[in-house]
Amino acid sequence: MKRVISAIIAAVLLPACQPKPDDAYPGYAEGEYVRLAAPFAGSLTTLDVKRGDQVAANAPLFALEQENERAARAEAAARLKRAEALLANIGTGKRPDEIAAVRAQLAQAEAAQKLSAAELARTEPLVVAKFLSPTKLDEARAALERDRARVAELTSQLKVAQLAGRPDERDAAAAEVKAASEFLAQADWKLAQKSQRAPMAAVVVDTLYTRGEWVQAGAPVVSLLPPENIKLRFFIPEKQLSAIKIGQTVQASCDGCATPILATVSFVSPQAEYTAPLIYSKENRATLVFLVEARPKAEDAVKLHPGQPVEVRL
Repeated sequence: MKRVISAIIAAVLLPACQPKPDDAYPGYAEGEYVRLAAPFAGSLTTLDVKRGDQVAANAPLFALEQENERAARAEAAARLKRAEALLANIGTGKRPDEIAAVRAQLAQAEAAQKLSAAELARTEPLVVAKFLSPTKLDEARAALERDRARVAELTSQLKVAQLAGRPDERDAAAAEVKAASEFLAQADWKLAQKSQRAPMAAVVVDTLYTRGEWVQAGAPVVSLLPPENIKLRFFIPEKQLSAIKIGQTVQASCDGCATPILATVSFVSPQAEYTAPLIYSKENRATLVFLVEARPKAEDAVKLHPGQPVEVRL
């Protein structure tokens, strides 16, 4: 019986005691998290996800209260509408009723001018025949000149009424429209920032607030981990540094991985690290290791979890 127990213990412990292959290097999986936040403060009114959810790109994540931003947006829209109406008014001249009033005044002035011209024609022969004094002739001529000036004045007013605003006025009104439009775009952006959507497909790693809590500006509310943000980090000894290059394919294995995972080397640290707190010297150079990062494909990355130990082979 003792021999059987000893054989079982030896069978269990033998694999663990076997030395690690020379081309296998220890490492672990690491995630680069995407922490979503709003640039403005507010109470959390909507939380659309929970920890562990798989969300698609552009899926809603959370929203903060938006009353102030909605009011600012309505004000900006009203300001733009007013500026556009002012520009349109300057561009069209006076209203039809105002133009009609000027035309009527011009018609009256032209009638008065004809009457003055006729009165002058009757007065001149009477003054020559000395039936009227020269003063009457001067009065008739002055009345005709007055009525002619009135006709000229109203003719100019009619032309001005039919014209659009002056170039300076139109430019100022156009600038006001542009400023109001930019103000509205800014208000739209601020309103949109109060609710956040997933920038890519990912797993919800954590939610950092609950509904009703006050969220400071820039404070992360949801933490995401896209598959493409999972990478491998492992360490190679100094003597193997020349054997690895950026873009090289490596093979990783882990507990629970049915098949090896292929990854592409994306970073090789230019600085060495010690595997133990030893003083640098020529004798302990073999203890130096260099950090290497490699990125698996997204479909393979989902098999890994941040912090999970891996073994990498070149």
